[in-house]
Amino acid sequence: MADTVALFTSIGLSEQKAKETLKNEALSSALKDAIVQAQRVRGASGVDKAMGTLLYSMASRLKDTKRLAFLSDCIVQCKITTELQLAAALEFVKSHPQDPINQREFEEACGVGVVITPEQIEDGVESVIKKHKEQLLKERYHFNMGLLMGEARSALKWADGKVVKNEVDMQVLHLLGPKTEADLEKKPKPQKAKVTENEVKAKKEEVAAVNGEAMTGEGKSLMEQLRGEALKFHKPGENYKTEGYVVTPKTMDLLKKHMEITGGQIRSRFPPEPNGILHIGHAKAINFNFGYAKANNGICFLRYDDTNPEKEEEKYFTGIKDMVEWLGYEPHAVTHASDNFQQLYDLAVDLIRRGHAYVCHQKGEELKGHNAPPSPWRDRPIEESLVLFERMKKGLFAEGEATLRMKMVMEDGKMDPVAYRIKYTPHHRTGDEWCIYPTYDYTHCLCDSIENITHSLCTKEFQARRSSYYWLCNALDVYCPVQWEYGRLNLTYTVVSKRKIIRLVEAGVVRDWDDPRLFTLTALRRRGFPAEAINNFCARVGVTVSQTTTEPHLLESCVRDVLNDTAPRAMAVLEPLKVTITNLPANSKSEVRVPDFPANEAKGSHTVPFTHTIFIEQSDFREVLEKGYKRLTPEQPVGLRHAGYVISVQKVIKDTQGKVVELEVSCCNSENAEKPKAFIHWVSQPLLCEVRLYERLFLHKHPEDPSEVPNGFLSDINPNSLHVISSALVDTSVKGAKVFDKFQFERVGYFSLDPDSTADKLVFNRTVTLKEDPGKI
Repeated sequence: MADTVALFTSIGLSEQKAKETLKNEALSSALKDAIVQAQRVRGASGVDKAMGTLLYSMASRLKDTKRLAFLSDCIVQCKITTELQLAAALEFVKSHPQDPINQREFEEACGVGVVITPEQIEDGVESVIKKHKEQLLKERYHFNMGLLMGEARSALKWADGKVVKNEVDMQVLHLLGPKTEADLEKKPKPQKAKVTENEVKAKKEEVAAVNGEAMTGEGKSLMEQLRGEALKFHKPGENYKTEGYVVTPKTMDLLKKHMEITGGQIRSRFPPEPNGILHIGHAKAINFNFGYAKANNGICFLRYDDTNPEKEEEKYFTGIKDMVEWLGYEPHAVTHASDNFQQLYDLAVDLIRRGHAYVCHQKGEELKGHNAPPSPWRDRPIEESLVLFERMKKGLFAEGEATLRMKMVMEDGKMDPVAYRIKYTPHHRTGDEWCIYPTYDYTHCLCDSIENITHSLCTKEFQARRSSYYWLCNALDVYCPVQWEYGRLNLTYTVVSKRKIIRLVEAGVVRDWDDPRLFTLTALRRRGFPAEAINNFCARVGVTVSQTTTEPHLLESCVRDVLNDTAPRAMAVLEPLKVTITNLPANSKSEVRVPDFPANEAKGSHTVPFTHTIFIEQSDFREVLEKGYKRLTPEQPVGLRHAGYVISVQKVIKDTQGKVVELEVSCCNSENAEKPKAFIHWVSQPLLCEVRLYERLFLHKHPEDPSEVPNGFLSDINPNSLHVISSALVDTSVKGAKVFDKFQFERVGYFSLDPDSTADKLVFNRTVTLKEDPGKI
């Protein structure tokens, strides 16, 4: 084992990552074979970290291991040098399973040997900008820069996407100059033509005609969408008008009594199980249930479905309520299924008396699946079942020795679902009062009935339980709400199952339920996602009956939209390079005013110190000027953002290993200097901080799909999902920040203050980058 860990660390994996990889036998074996093959080819030259990263990525994604040696050779022979080429190579071998591989076709498909020089990138970008120059000069920074990037990437297929983006940014800046106040103003939206009354009427009729699909037009708020949904839902008291609703001789009398209690008010509920933390899918359920009620002047209950005492904990009760309130919703009342335990028991006794339920002694394993054998006790006398059910309540049976079952067949073919089972586990709220607990199939519809819910909104997987929902209410002659199903929200590149998140925590892949790489709501809050952005995302996805699988970058886009208007600017340097300004006195100090929101300076500003020692990003300096590089070099000055200075390099200071550790520069007023090609950010007398940069936790879109990830989701962990920078620097404007406060670090990204922060050291989580990375899959 130690030898294998050493082998894995030799290609750049951390010791922890190497040990995690060992836990996955298939991945470990493939990676070991790839490294051995690579070392055989490289010999004394060894395998560097860049090759190691590609080998790991290849081993974790390759399904046909007979191609492992071939691809390993391509990597260590520097035929495949980028993730883009590797993705093309994996796709080629997947689509060409036959032997031998056509070398010429393979190399052409993967861009082997194609070298895109800085000059080619500069010329390619220049050609694209020239094509759109007239429109660029007219619209300036309001022009759709994504169009430039898309055309440049098409023309430079195998070029590094980040280098292309940098070149586009630099050439646009060179053409247009720095942004003016007019550039920073939001582009005015085109005035909409006035709509006539007839057009409004026609639109309403169009919406009303839609059957089962919500209108989710771009720009509609969730409330607007949910008001639209009201056109398709039944009105309170008119449940019987809903397709599939079961009407009995007592239905109209029960609806009349229901209307007397509710006054015709819409009532919904959000009914989570208190056995885990809410995730992004629950955000849609929260928005739909609370939002639908709010949009239609109704009320919504937060009801805990606490019928399984083995899995319920106080932290889940409080955590769920905390997240509902964080998203901006206030429950009309917080209720529990356990509030109704006595009433539910009494109704179960009534169900037996009516001949619709019986006590059964089949074992749990016999009841599993959809083809379980019929119960030999199905037709036992009612009086016998009443006596046995009472004995169950008194604790005279062992767990699993008896259940109460309902005489019905569900839509999915399951026969006689269990209504009550025995559990000798103290309940979170009722203690040892009960040893029998109702199931979801029994409890849910009856609690809806007790609370006079008008619209029981469930995700699509509960459609198979709709028949049992209506059957049970009608079998007991109690008010029956309407169940309506909608498609749940799923995200790619993640898992949300409680069981799988627990495995991630136990394996040490993530720290806890609120690890910012997860998509639990607590994790998203910790990462810095605003509640408003999550609600906007739910509105953008819309409410439809079809299942929705969405890319994370759509959620991140909603986050940027909110943070751009709400996160004040600050300056931070993640990889500092010391800069001494030689023509300023050693004790000089001035204050530089920085707008909190450059697009609207009326929203405030802050000051930061400016002294003869500042720090810039290491990447903002190069010793040798390369074509297309627009930042600081010995031959090329740059401007300092907000400071009003241009700096020029006088001396480059290196350590004994030849690494640049300090620059000596001179400065001059930007008004008296030639306009620089770029303006960079900086800090002076800064605060030391830790910065945590996050990427996707999984390598594949569907880590739970065996066809995509045959070795299971734990084999699909992205080894670069977390990068911690322990000695970043940030300006003093953030000194009084509170946990979860959000900032835009200029030119770097959006960040949020983490709860791990102390008085001595602030810790920031990167929420999202400033723009979506076009290089992402």
